[in-house]
Amino acid sequence: MAIQQCRANEYLGRLLKQYNVEQLKQRLRPKHEAPAQNIPRDPRISEKTVARRWRILALDMSVQQQLLDTQTQAQQDLYQRNIENFIGTVKLPVGIAGPLRVNGLFAQGDYYIPLATSEAALVASYNRGANLMSKVGGCTAMLLNEGVNRAPGFAFKSLIDAGVFVAWAVSQLDTFKGLAEATTRFGKLQDMRITVEGNHVYLNFEYLTGDASGQNMVTIATHAIFEYIKQKSPVTIEYAFIEANLSGDKKASAQSFQSVRGKKVTAEAIIPIELVEKVLHTTATRMVDYWRMSALGGVLSGTIGVQGHYANGLAALYIACGQDAACVSESSVGVTRFEITAEGDLYASVTLPNLIVGTVGGGTGLPSQRACLEMMGLAGEGNAQALAEVCAAVALAGELSIIGALCADHFVRAHQQLARG
Repeated sequence: MAIQQCRANEYLGRLLKQYNVEQLKQRLRPKHEAPAQNIPRDPRISEKTVARRWRILALDMSVQQQLLDTQTQAQQDLYQRNIENFIGTVKLPVGIAGPLRVNGLFAQGDYYIPLATSEAALVASYNRGANLMSKVGGCTAMLLNEGVNRAPGFAFKSLIDAGVFVAWAVSQLDTFKGLAEATTRFGKLQDMRITVEGNHVYLNFEYLTGDASGQNMVTIATHAIFEYIKQKSPVTIEYAFIEANLSGDKKASAQSFQSVRGKKVTAEAIIPIELVEKVLHTTATRMVDYWRMSALGGVLSGTIGVQGHYANGLAALYIACGQDAACVSESSVGVTRFEITAEGDLYASVTLPNLIVGTVGGGTGLPSQRACLEMMGLAGEGNAQALAEVCAAVALAGELSIIGALCADHFVRAHQQLARG
């Protein structure tokens, strides 16, 4: 994380025009005067607690009215298990892309995709890609694998103790399954991967989580195992942590990219050359040339996977549908591939191994988010696998459209027209 010398000099020069060295030091020192008033610790949502928080903020009433409008006040009890220190809601515009035809193992039909974003041109781009794929009969989408993991870590006095612990842990898998599954109606412990690093041992527990995205589910289940291990370990554990940063939670990782975290889905579509030219205003050959150059660009920049902008569509869809938006950091990892078929048409595919999505739990029951899931016919139990396939189809629509725009030199023009009027 180095900075170039010329850049450092330029930055320091700008700072020293505003402040001398002593003033800069003073700005950076701890300030020991009493801080502003604390927000009350009561996490409950009620008229009394919300009003008290707004009194502490002491802002103009117009600010409060924007965040705590009448509809939000009427529905505030519905947010009880999703937020602490509640003061209101933030509105984002929601646009519709589609129809997007998906021919999946679980997702079948034409979907209108709700996208919550403040980025102009995004919905238009995904809408174009969705319509293009629907014109050719839709994309094929296939759920390949599932699994959400949590990885506690254990430290021992020596590698010898670590080895004894591993031998014991391997024999306890059935017990671990029973303990974990006693905490949830839907979660199932599927496997345990073991990593030894010196006198450290990581146990990476992988679960099926039903129709929930499963982050909290696997944490609670693993905690039951974790407590049992601390009590029953045949050797002394020097120290241990419920999550030792090996799971890949909320970060792009090579481990998840090579296996699965959440739901792994691949999707493909074949676009006839005449539609590439008519809808995207370019050629299949030029799109493959771009894909080849961008793939090398991704390798040279060190990205995990090679793709254009999965995060754009996934973030907008996640926010609209009550998914954990922070999981876009891992969900937007994957591989896009474009090729020319023997018939001269464009073959396009995406593979996303880390889709953390669910249709129950978390934010999926909030009023607006539930409505967006219902719009797609994917609210409630039995729909999480279909939602994952739809996510992959959305990513493919976005790749086709943005690469088409770059190849036709329409990328800048679209943003100028739609973002700047």
